[in-house]
Amino acid sequence: MAVEDLRASSTPFSLSFSGSGFLALYQVGVVQSLLELAPELLKSACKVYGSSAGSIIAAAVVCGIGLDDLKEFFFAMAAEVRKTILGPLSPKCSLLANLKTVLQRMLPEDSYLLASGRLHISLTRVVDGQNVMASEFSSKEELIQALLCSCFLPIYCGFIPPSYRGVRYVDGGFTGLQPVSSLEEPVITVSPFTGELDICPRDCPAIFFCFQIFNGSIQISIENLCRISYALFPPSTMVLNDIFSQGYQDTALFLYRNSKWHPRTQGAPWCDTDKHQFLLSVSPRCLWL
Repeated sequence: MAVEDLRASSTPFSLSFSGSGFLALYQVGVVQSLLELAPELLKSACKVYGSSAGSIIAAAVVCGIGLDDLKEFFFAMAAEVRKTILGPLSPKCSLLANLKTVLQRMLPEDSYLLASGRLHISLTRVVDGQNVMASEFSSKEELIQALLCSCFLPIYCGFIPPSYRGVRYVDGGFTGLQPVSSLEEPVITVSPFTGELDICPRDCPAIFFCFQIFNGSIQISIENLCRISYALFPPSTMVLNDIFSQGYQDTALFLYRNSKWHPRTQGAPWCDTDKHQFLLSVSPRCLWL
């Protein structure tokens, strides 16, 4: 998204949360940072896009799901996956069933009304492999089904894809890793993978070659290869907590660069030449240990 578009408060913009797996905790950190440092950005986003696990984060933004509940869910699921040698591929691990139970509990009864027209969920249609953007929902159950479809990674989550409005879909990341409706639309893109994106980790630029995959931008780096592994096979709670914290800090840096926030306004110490001092000043208030 162009800097001048963000600085012009009258310019309508959207948010896009990429597919992320267990690295969705990075995006939870992003949302918490926005809530604390620039809540008007979340409130004024006209559309919120989400793909795969990113669709859960997008739904949290639109429907007002508590971030503490969301963090607790991802940490609990990661702990369950780590219990067995096969991880998420173990028959004892029911990721989709657990996700459905949590969504039924966390989403408010009027969530489908809040989501219709504003939440856009990326889906991949099984019959022809085409991308479909679900944005209208007639009930809470229909909204949940769309989210389950977007998160369904074949084999990893099971063998029979769920359905939305009578049609079977799989992971939206296959055809829309970083979902948007139009290239002309001003969008703030959020991803736990380094790439040509607005809010993402920034790796060493020594090897900086980005390639397009599944309609998303990813940089070729050892760090990103490690992140892909973490997205599917979650690391320890300590590492996941660091990932959450990095999402918070990267968002604060983005806001500062775009003149949307300055640590002085929060009473925090600041040194223009000391990035480390800045990062210390924007650490999230609560971390899961």
